[in-house]
Amino acid sequence: MLYDFIKLDACAGAAYTPREDSFLLANAVKRHAFKKTLDIGTGSGIQGLVAASNGCDVTFLDIDPNALDCARRNASMNSLGGRFVLSDLFSNIGGEKFNTIIFNPPYLHSKPLAGMQDPVRALDGGEGGREVIDRFLEAYGGHVLEDHVVIMLESSLNGYESDVKKLNAEVVAKERYFFEEVAVLLFS
Repeated sequence: MLYDFIKLDACAGAAYTPREDSFLLANAVKRHAFKKTLDIGTGSGIQGLVAASNGCDVTFLDIDPNALDCARRNASMNSLGGRFVLSDLFSNIGGEKFNTIIFNPPYLHSKPLAGMQDPVRALDGGEGGREVIDRFLEAYGGHVLEDHVVIMLESSLNGYESDVKKLNAEVVAKERYFFEEVAVLLFS
């Protein structure tokens, strides 16, 4: 595993199992996350754990209570703390603001997901793969402090290139996999 200093329990399929895309994002989190951090769609908690191991004050957030329990167990296994919030994007954090927001959104189109083993909610980005991403982009501005960054993973399957232009984002990492290119966007 790329992050051997982070111990992860697979949590019996309760959360998305970290893969190459997770590790690509984790490398960017290691380099760019700072201070008060929100890890949206935390799943196993890997992004928040990397941020916490770097000294960030992390809020782990997920819409799935099983995934949130998994992240809590993984934080405990690594003797890392944080706050754990059950929420659909920003719905349960009020007006709280952060220096860093990490987001590994579900970005796959709904149709090809039948038969997947990972929790489908972690992957299902809706009809065009952008439903959750677009909701996030509409709302994140109300939850950032003046000094902030957003670190977000996107795919060529949902047109990350247009978000790079629209958000004036920097692509800080990208990898090509057999059916897509995955990029980590950094913007403020």
